Amino acid sequence: MENKTALLVMDMQTGILPMMPNNATVLSNVGKAIANARSKKIPVIYVVVGFRQGMPEVSPNNKGFTASKQRMAGMKMEEFSKIHPDIAPMEGEITVTKRRVSSFTGSDLEVVLRAQGIQHIVLTGIATSGVVLSTTREAADKDYQITIISDCCADGDEEVHRVLTTKVFPRQADVVTLEEWSKM
Repeated sequence: MENKTALLVMDMQTGILPMMPNNATVLSNVGKAIANARSKKIPVIYVVVGFRQGMPEVSPNNKGFTASKQRMAGMKMEEFSKIHPDIAPMEGEITVTKRRVSSFTGSDLEVVLRAQGIQHIVLTGIATSGVVLSTTREAADKDYQITIISDCCADGDEEVHRVLTTKVFPRQADVVTLEEWSKM
């Protein structure tokens, strides 16, 4: 499992986590998943959403990001994109910056995965209906094997999280708990 697998830690940023209810639980669980991956020599790759100051990459046609652009007008983008210090990358671990919801869009994630021979990605992060859903869909179209650690993901709407992890994701990914994944 280890030589062609990578753990993706997505959007676990100081600018996003406070918006998520029960963020302490998902933060703790993701920390445990990272420790498990490191102990098994599975690469940990961090993915953050980031923009230049003023967010010139955001089109007025993009409903979701346009709302964020107005809310974040005065925010320093470097601060927004920082990974929470409790799960910060270790020296040598890769951080990929994306410009849209999917981890692949506007980033070099696919180049990094290909260069390391990664064919199986294990997904964690927030929000389930955002980065996890979009990355799952795109990764499936790119023929990656996908595992989603359900309790290492969270959404502002618990029902949406439940429906995605129990009904939608299993069509394209293996959905497991942190405890199950730790035993693999």
